[in-house]
Amino acid sequence: MEQEQVGVFGYFIDRTAKAIKADLNDRFKKLKIDITPEQWLLLSKLYNRDGQSQVELGDSTYKNAPTISRIIDLLCKKGYAERHPFDGDRRKFKIYITDDGQEVIKQTMPQVLNARSDGWSGLSSEDYEDFLRIINKVFTNLNK
Repeated sequence: MEQEQVGVFGYFIDRTAKAIKADLNDRFKKLKIDITPEQWLLLSKLYNRDGQSQVELGDSTYKNAPTISRIIDLLCKKGYAERHPFDGDRRKFKIYITDDGQEVIKQTMPQVLNARSDGWSGLSSEDYEDFLRIINKVFTNLNK
């Protein structure tokens, strides 16, 4: 590998992640829904499996505890999620999606799917499989 290409893959990953987030932000704003892609990710996790702990949400999204706590605070403030005590332990909580949060997911899901479709325009299902294989291999290599 040439010297100028060393480490460049991180730049391309970061650039693409920023473009995806910006596109989703624009789509959510057009719908007049007050949510960020990071908040949407947690809310969608709750939509698919309600009552997760903050640790479970952090593990499944690769976000650290302070970030998860901050996002949950915002989702609760917006009325999209609620914290409930975890089996009598006042220090731990399970997080639940509210009816308003479920409605947000239902309203935004078509745009999220459209964003994915737009992003993969001109690429085949084999391209997608190759992408997943490669990106997961890089993750595994660096996350030993």
